Amino acid sequence: MSARNIARFWEWGRKIICVGRNYAEHAKELKNAVPAEPLLFLKPPSAYVREGSPILAPAYTGELQHEVELGVVIGKGGAAIPRSAAMEHVAGYALCLDMTARDVQDECKAKGLPWTLAKAFDTSCPVSDFIPKERVPEPGDLELWLTVNGQLRQRGRTSQMIFSVPHLISYISHVITLEEGDLILTGTPDGVSAVREGDELQAGIDGVVTVTFRVERKGR
Repeated sequence: MSARNIARFWEWGRKIICVGRNYAEHAKELKNAVPAEPLLFLKPPSAYVREGSPILAPAYTGELQHEVELGVVIGKGGAAIPRSAAMEHVAGYALCLDMTARDVQDECKAKGLPWTLAKAFDTSCPVSDFIPKERVPEPGDLELWLTVNGQLRQRGRTSQMIFSVPHLISYISHVITLEEGDLILTGTPDGVSAVREGDELQAGIDGVVTVTFRVERKGR
């Protein structure tokens, strides 16, 4: 992926493909079964928000929660990509948050409804600057963490993922054709918790990147 295309990606974004329950302990903390294959859902480009802009909590949720995740940026598109060639399609990475209206998600799950209202609202995907592939030689062994108002809430290693980055790229590409600039969110470790208006979230990948976001209520 060229520098110009990287800039375009962060300016207007492409589709965001998310993987749910990819850490066993996170699945257990929400009383979900550990999946036998990747659980996928989507976020729209309007979910992107960059550092310096706020996370806007929807008016319809009283339980907005954080989920810190490794994001994989696709540099070369493709369909039905074999696992052995998956990393050739990676341009780089980003630190991402999957903001979730948990009360809404719980209601949707109970009724057998899609998670769109819980996961796909505007600013539901805060992202860091683009991280070139060369700076992350081993995406399967990174330390992710997140604090809320200075208190540690999440810390985990990508080595704990149930499905690896190559596995996810291959699996997704057999269902959804991947395109240059697409972003894959690879799941979150345990420790998710609620945030409120005015809270400051700081998250990072040890030795790679740190980001800070504040929470505001939408409409104010």
